[in-house]
Order: sequence, then structure tokens, then C-alpha cells
Amino acid sequence: MTYGRGRTYKKVEIIGISQAGIEDAIQQAVTKAQESLEKLSWFEVQNVRGHIGDDGKINEYQVVLKVAFELK
Repeated sequence: MTYGRGRTYKKVEIIGISQAGIEDAIQQAVTKAQESLEKLSWFEVQNVRGHIGDDGKINEYQVVLKVAFELK
């Protein structure tokens, strides 16, 4: 029996932090992961949280996400 060529992925959890917003925190995390992981394929957001300053305003966004990359 012949099988088609499949793909296998691994997921790792990373946390992006930004003062600019949620999307920027995600992009910061993915950009940094790209520096050390090859063949990044997708991401999924696990959790969003942030830090509130003494003035009651949001001063930091923290996004927990998992990124997947294809194994060689």
C-alpha cells in the first residue's frame, strides 16, 4: 500500500507583549519565534491579558499563543 506524503507539526507556546495593542503583541511574538524556528505555519491565541497602570489605563497587552512549525 502506498501512502501520500504527509506533514507533521509541533506546537510551542509563546507570549507576546506590547504596549501598542493585541495585534502588535501577536506580531511581536511571531516575529521573534521566526528568528529561531523554521517553517512556521500558523498560530492560535490561547489567552489575552494585560496590565493596568495606576491611572486606570491599559499600559501593556500580553497574548499567550501557540505557534506551529513543520518538522523536518
